[in-house]
Amino acid sequence: MNSPATPSSRVRRSLALGALLGSLLIGPLSGSLAAPRVGEHDGYTRLVFDLPKVTTSSVKLAGPSVTVKLGVTLKADQGPLHAPGVTAYAVAGSTVTVTLASGHAQAKVSVMPASGAQPARLVIDVPASAPAARVPSTPARATAPAPAAVARPAAVTTSALVRPRVVLDAGHGGTDPGAVSHWVKEEDVTLDVALRTRAELLRHGVDVVMTRTVDQHLSSDKRTDLAARSRLANNGQVSAFVSIHVNSAGPGAQGIETYYFGQPLAGGNRSLAVQENGGGSVGLELTRQAAGTAQKELGDILAQAKISFSRQLARQVQAQLISATGAVNRGVQTDAFYVIRNPTTPAILVEVGFGSHPVEGPKLALPAYRERLAQALARAILDFLNTK
Repeated sequence: MNSPATPSSRVRRSLALGALLGSLLIGPLSGSLAAPRVGEHDGYTRLVFDLPKVTTSSVKLAGPSVTVKLGVTLKADQGPLHAPGVTAYAVAGSTVTVTLASGHAQAKVSVMPASGAQPARLVIDVPASAPAARVPSTPARATAPAPAAVARPAAVTTSALVRPRVVLDAGHGGTDPGAVSHWVKEEDVTLDVALRTRAELLRHGVDVVMTRTVDQHLSSDKRTDLAARSRLANNGQVSAFVSIHVNSAGPGAQGIETYYFGQPLAGGNRSLAVQENGGGSVGLELTRQAAGTAQKELGDILAQAKISFSRQLARQVQAQLISATGAVNRGVQTDAFYVIRNPTTPAILVEVGFGSHPVEGPKLALPAYRERLAQALARAILDFLNTK
């Protein structure tokens, strides 16, 4: 049930100011918004524009900009961009234009179909560095995607982009077994699911950092342990941080729920953060500190950008897990989990089921069911990263 975050690859995602105020503080990202989601990865900057449907596209590189002509119309919008390789964007009807930074003359453009909870989207990757020798002589054009098939990337130039990196945090371990029931121990389930998820992500070219790969803790002191896990999401360039846990309650409680960082919910759910933050007086104190952080972030526009992407990741994970398992859908919620309180990358905590439930507990003990959880979790992460 308790657990932290992990790894070594950080995504600093920021949104255009208008979209931040209009979307991040109110609700999930909307497909009607024209402002891109912006992620800084190892070696490249990624811009993602949501589309109403998969569509044709043509690409033109001219001077300091890349222009994409789409077969759909988007809401008009424009604004500055503050990320390596790009300086501004403009959306006018069916045309999307991204202004490149001085010396940049490369881009990789893809139109991706809707997948799971993620809509169709235009993805533009711009290398962070700008070697002058790589100016393309003739830009390529994208062709219409075949029906019911993934739209092929319309690569203006071919450039080796660094693989995305994800941190998987198998909750508990070592001196802290987490929730223990007649059927399972939380530390065993979380580690097995995390290792299986890692195997699937690696198969798709995603680098994975694990907070642990055996039955161990990072520190016998819970505060230090959670802080160490959380710091893994702040080192290097991390694209996502996922902390995996198993729930516990009375015998009637069952289902899957996913959390992103925010104000604790009122009522009984408040105890979950306290338990995952170490339980007892330590858990109460760490939850109080994390809740204070959540309150401060309400007025921080950059923190709201991080939270918005965490919310998006949480929704995709929740949808995939429920679809794959048929478990009771307990929804996406916010709470003051210490381990995801301050990473600079999208970070979530997922409770994959109740080890205390007489039906769900035995399921969590089965390797086949854990594999189903891992496959769904990996699929959601891949969709979030726009990775096939």
